[in-house]
Amino acid sequence: MKILAFAGSPRRKGNTDLLLAELLKGAQSKGADVETIILQNIKISPCAHCDSCIKEGKCRVQDDMQAIYDKMAEADVIVLASPVQFAGITAPMKAMIDRCQCLWARKYVLKIPPLSPEKPRRGFFISVAGTRIKNMFEPSLTIVKTFFHVINIEYVGELLLSGVDEKGAILKHADTLKKAFELGQMLAMDDVS
Repeated sequence: MKILAFAGSPRRKGNTDLLLAELLKGAQSKGADVETIILQNIKISPCAHCDSCIKEGKCRVQDDMQAIYDKMAEADVIVLASPVQFAGITAPMKAMIDRCQCLWARKYVLKIPPLSPEKPRRGFFISVAGTRIKNMFEPSLTIVKTFFHVINIEYVGELLLSGVDEKGAILKHADTLKKAFELGQMLAMDDVS
């Protein structure tokens, strides 16, 4: 079982990172092979909407995204972790998702699997928000669920927590950290419900 996680927070070792780390510890405790890509530390140019991907299903921009496509194809589970910023996911995560336009082109224009080899894959989302505004996570959920749908990944759930802003404040939520660990175990065992 290979789990590929994308850490979208620009604040290292903040609340979202800590929740993601617990989820991955849980997965590792059940034998999963895990890898985390810290989006802030790599170079991903924005999608130029040049439409070159419509011809071959490949992005012409040569940067760190090229390796990410390969890692996504190898993964059994993809976890996206992003705090909410202005009611949405962070800019680095949105840039990564936008650069998957070539996978959209593969599926909808070229009629080939977006990720090869084609196999069952599952997706999970972790997010933390500082405020408790009603429906705070809805814009992010729309983007994440659409992304997973486009690349043929079954969305199996999320772990969302609002009202947590100060760095490290999540450590006061032992129940949520425990839940993250348990969800990681379930992801590794193909049993998230």
